[in-house]
Amino acid sequence: METINILIADDHEIIHNGIEDILRLNKNYKIVGHAYNGQEAVDKALNLSPDVIFMDISMPVLNGIEAIKILNEKLTKAKIIALTQHDETEYVTQALLAGAMGYLIKNSKKEDFYNAIETVLKNRRYLSGESSEKMVDKLLDTNSSNHEQKIIHLTRREHDILQKISADRNNQEIADELNISLRTVETHRRNLMQKLKVNSVVGLLKYASKNNLIHFD
Repeated sequence: METINILIADDHEIIHNGIEDILRLNKNYKIVGHAYNGQEAVDKALNLSPDVIFMDISMPVLNGIEAIKILNEKLTKAKIIALTQHDETEYVTQALLAGAMGYLIKNSKKEDFYNAIETVLKNRRYLSGESSEKMVDKLLDTNSSNHEQKIIHLTRREHDILQKISADRNNQEIADELNISLRTVETHRRNLMQKLKVNSVVGLLKYASKNNLIHFD
């Protein structure tokens, strides 16, 4: 079997180390690069032309979904596996519609990483958990036909944070009230801005209010 060149994109060093430890057990896998934000992932992928890219969907500078869209257009050879801690349907849909061939949860077993690589290299989709390719195809068909007309869907956590922002909570207060880290709040807030295509809190709240995404007490 020929060498499979792999790029890892994630903003946490521990994730890079963990994936590298898993993949080095297979001598056919070669880690050719590491990226720590979405823009760096795009730049390195275009330069290195890897066979497989593990792409975290929540990263600074440019989020993983946008990075996947860019690479899906410019680097059609590479197979992208969205790597994330989220297993909600909305994230799966976004990643696949952007062009990812696989969707893998970060705490997956070694065998899952191997299976994901081998599956996408055969030009088939791979998902963590019990989702079947048939279900994914149906999901993609439904979303592709209605994507332009539907309101942008937010995850439950994004709804929670958006509601807290509307209540004039700052990032630290939101983190304390939802019992999550400040970094997680900042990441969700940044992703909300990018997803709703606004660049200020005022714009975010106007969009959310107009489309009934939040309620005011």
